[in-house]
Amino acid sequence: MAIGDVIRGAASVLPEIPKPTRKPSITEKFIWTAIALVLFLVMSEVPLYGVSTAGSQANSASLLRTIFASSQGSLMELGIGPIVTAGLISQLLVGSELIKLDFGKPEDRSTFTAFNKVFTVGFIVAEAVLYTLSGYLRGPSGAVLSTETAIIVMLELIAASMVVFMLDQMIQRGWGFGSGISLFIMAGVALRFMLDLFSPISVGGVGYVGFIPATVNATLTGTLPTIVYRGIEPALIGFIATIAMMLFIIYLEGVRIEVPISSQKYKGFTGVYPIKLLYVSNIPVILVGALIANLQFFSLLLVSRLGTGTGNWLVNLLATYTSSGASGGQPVLTGGLLYYLVVPTSLGQAATEPLQTLTSVAFMIFMSVIFARLWVELGGMSPEKAAKSLLDAQVVVPGFRSTTNSLGMVLAKYIPSVTIIGGILVGVIASVSSVLGVFGGSGIGLLLMIDIILQYYQTFVKEQVDELMPRLGGLIGRS
Repeated sequence: MAIGDVIRGAASVLPEIPKPTRKPSITEKFIWTAIALVLFLVMSEVPLYGVSTAGSQANSASLLRTIFASSQGSLMELGIGPIVTAGLISQLLVGSELIKLDFGKPEDRSTFTAFNKVFTVGFIVAEAVLYTLSGYLRGPSGAVLSTETAIIVMLELIAASMVVFMLDQMIQRGWGFGSGISLFIMAGVALRFMLDLFSPISVGGVGYVGFIPATVNATLTGTLPTIVYRGIEPALIGFIATIAMMLFIIYLEGVRIEVPISSQKYKGFTGVYPIKLLYVSNIPVILVGALIANLQFFSLLLVSRLGTGTGNWLVNLLATYTSSGASGGQPVLTGGLLYYLVVPTSLGQAATEPLQTLTSVAFMIFMSVIFARLWVELGGMSPEKAAKSLLDAQVVVPGFRSTTNSLGMVLAKYIPSVTIIGGILVGVIASVSSVLGVFGGSGIGLLLMIDIILQYYQTFVKEQVDELMPRLGGLIGRS
């Protein structure tokens, strides 16, 4: 039996959302999308049994929670992490041709879908087990979970993540708009952004978390200068940085190189092949964030199993942790090599730890460039792969031979350069904005939110046009 048959057989026993028998109307899609979003947000507020939700385990988790739309100590502790991770690895395996599939064949497309489905479920189970048994999740006051509690938490995480997987399937199969993954990321960042702006929660009885209530309170009490900088709380510096970063990201999203193309199939049809400055989008920072968080996870596993005694110098070299009342007894990263890879989350911390700031920002930018280049080569976005895609679509660049080598040489003038520049830019956005304390969790969170909002806008336009003029809607969808 071929491996493809085995994978499809395994996927067939897993739960699956069927495609709609007819195309839902825009109103129906809105309703199903809203249902999925509400369920996700509700699960983000339901706490795990016996797990503390106080504090934050480490700064490095902040970026990953933004990217993976996770919520500490809730049913969404894993967020969309297993789904995104499985999808990235699946695409890398196919793009690098370690798994050879021809997407022109329906059978191979079915095999890839089945492989990704099985891979995702495997990651859900693996991450639920590791998060529970590693000591990463703790009870009240930082206590280690008992065996019974750990089993319950493990089952909760698996069940909740499977629900998220099904909701994503439901939206992607045509019941809703766009992608469930994008929807959940956008909702998480937008919610964090609104809380940073308007949260009425009092901090120690002397202030408010939200920037707007804090500003109003400071104006009424005559303490307006105090809102300029408030440590890790939203402040005027962060507000200005957020506006500037949003404008910068919107500008970058529109910067592109346009390569003229023409169709061999439809004579006389010409257009442009856009190569965005952010060619690899936010993928590099997602991978860097995952790398740092997995290193942190691995170090916590070593600490929980081996301890931090003087004899365990290797553990202490990687990372050291302390617990404090402010963190609810949870481990807080305080030293080791990993500490110098985690970007500070405030100007105050950056000023008191200049070495950590320099090394973490440099690491973020350097690794973003490395991952950007790797993703282009392994993710099927290289000049050669892009040229092959154009030729498969019977599209050529006027004045050049219609061969992969010829078109590849044209695209190679631009793609390697924008890959490196894009990697540097997203690394700078993610690291510098974290130091400046932008609203919404991080600069990369803003990048994700803005990019997703633009995608949804294009989707809505296509849906509306498609209802009126189906053929024109199809052209918009392919542009």
